[in-house]
Amino acid sequence: MEIRATHKYARISALKARDVAREVTGLPVSDALDVIRFTPKKAAYLIGKTLKSAIANAEANHDISADTLVVKSATVNEGPALKRWSAAARGGASPIRKRTSHIYVVLTDEGGESASGREEAQGAKSAKKKVAKSAPAAGVVDDAKLGPVYTSAPEKADDLKAIQGLGKKVEGELHKIGIYTFGQISGWTEEQIAEIDERLDLKGRIVRENWVGQAAELAAK
Repeated sequence: MEIRATHKYARISALKARDVAREVTGLPVSDALDVIRFTPKKAAYLIGKTLKSAIANAEANHDISADTLVVKSATVNEGPALKRWSAAARGGASPIRKRTSHIYVVLTDEGGESASGREEAQGAKSAKKKVAKSAPAAGVVDDAKLGPVYTSAPEKADDLKAIQGLGKKVEGELHKIGIYTFGQISGWTEEQIAEIDERLDLKGRIVRENWVGQAAELAAK
């Protein structure tokens, strides 16, 4: 099923907005939201509003969970331009065009992936983690605010995206600060959670979505 949302007459040029629209097309909703959250552009804010509207439509009108949704397309068309003028030399005037855009976001549940199918995929990922969870201790330092962190990417790292609510973009940000394994996340203290939440602007997601508990379960497998 396809779910749509539209934002018409957005006060931004289509050329600027299309850069962000291309980045989120084809991504799962959680990853798309992460891309938007860490993109410091006006276009990201406007496309994010449209994406969240589409998610709300799916959940309220069609009873579809956001976890199953993928951004099928995010397109931006040119809207009407507002014409203004500014004073120029020798009594003349220079035209100013304040451009607008129409933003369209289409989500799909990809034929409604079954819960059993998702569990099988999760099980396959967990099987791979049995080897990854024993990452070597070499290159690990004890950071006063973050706990044990890697100074460089380890040879074997866990797929942090297996934690529900932790998308590809956040995984990349965690790698930048040396977080690569479930064991590191499962050992976070309240102070470390607050520090990482502030650094990555996660707005309480670590506690709300219980990343520490999920990491502990994945590390134990």
